[in-house]
Amino acid sequence: MTSARYTVNDVMTKNVIAVTPDTEFKEIAACMNQWKVTAVPVIEGEGHVVGVVSEADLLPKEEFHGQRTGLIEQMYRPGDTVKAGAVRAEELMTSPAITVKPDVPLPQAARLMAYQRVKRLPVVDADGNLKGIVSRADLLKVFLRSDDELAAEIRREVVNRIFPASSVKVSVTWGVATFTGRVRDAALIPVAARLAQSVEGVVGVECRLESEASA
Repeated sequence: MTSARYTVNDVMTKNVIAVTPDTEFKEIAACMNQWKVTAVPVIEGEGHVVGVVSEADLLPKEEFHGQRTGLIEQMYRPGDTVKAGAVRAEELMTSPAITVKPDVPLPQAARLMAYQRVKRLPVVDADGNLKGIVSRADLLKVFLRSDDELAAEIRREVVNRIFPASSVKVSVTWGVATFTGRVRDAALIPVAARLAQSVEGVVGVECRLESEASA
């Protein structure tokens, strides 16, 4: 009943800095520093995503700097020691990359990030080609919607559809939607609250609606 949900395509960064499998370590580090990013997708061919190199993948180089060969292998995970000696993206990257499609709803993308414990996801088309990147910060952009915009959507998609020709009013302050007024069918009150909560950008809902029968 509510309007179309926001998807990854609505908030992702479309101009993405990427590297190829043969990109050298220092070039990757310089790229991250120049563009102020913490990870870069690794692509090949026409933009097919084959992995991701993050700051965490680069850190073993410094972490194990100066350590004697053999001692490192005894003290740390094998994967860390391999990356400590890596010099190109294909040796550093985490592969296969955890990716997401542009049409995926934001809650689903957020759950994927949380489950996989990653801070960003390359966005790819059906062929696995890079279309953008979405970060945790991008997923929070919906909470920058103005109170007036949120109130207008709730009136249009919730109040006007569930309580037509009623005296129900809705206001939004700092993302919290508040319903006031009287309704004929009290059973619709929790439905209205649930639908308002599903509007992207709504932080919370206060339902002060009363049944006309109790008047």
